[in-house]
Amino acid sequence: LRIDPVPFAVKGVAATYATSDSPSDSVAVAMLGFVEEPIDLVVSGINRGANMGQDLTYSGTVSAAFEAVIWGKPAIAFSLVDYSEHADYSAAAAIARQLVQMEVYKKLPPLTLLNVNIPPLPLDEIKGYQVVRQGLREYNDELVTHTDPYGRPYYWIGGMPPTGDIEEQGTDLWAIHNGYVSITPIHLDMTNHSLLREMESWTLNNSQPGGA
Repeated sequence: LRIDPVPFAVKGVAATYATSDSPSDSVAVAMLGFVEEPIDLVVSGINRGANMGQDLTYSGTVSAAFEAVIWGKPAIAFSLVDYSEHADYSAAAAIARQLVQMEVYKKLPPLTLLNVNIPPLPLDEIKGYQVVRQGLREYNDELVTHTDPYGRPYYWIGGMPPTGDIEEQGTDLWAIHNGYVSITPIHLDMTNHSLLREMESWTLNNSQPGGA
């Protein structure tokens, strides 16, 4: 792991750094003492591309925010729903700044982060904020096979960007499709609590591991 200073000016910040590791490890390094000042909030992103629905299980941006809440710090993950190389981050940056200044993170319970997605619109065309649940994504991935100069196959996961049910009101997919910023509280506990009681009737607790 390398940590290097970078010439990236941030108002009110004395120094900025870049790491060679994953987003979550970068947060861990800060928590372990590289950042000597008290940490009030971890902001992850702004990611290029959505982090809605099941996207969260793949997301380095959200993982960095999860790392923060594991350490007992509030965190917000920001993503711009634009996959283009020349995406305009100005509206997303303004949204991120406003949400941080509103100090909504101070009201979060332990082990909970905010996952925020911003539609790819000019700031004056964004309709507002919607606090919503995760929607259900539909993935259109394809395995793309290529051959390297030595005749050996290698693979890419390609295909079109994921879609999903944009008609179900109250989800992040619906909010983004309708021009809103989606805000979803995400808890670290991924247990299916509604299934726990039902599984008690499956007699798993009284079964001997390895038995017939």
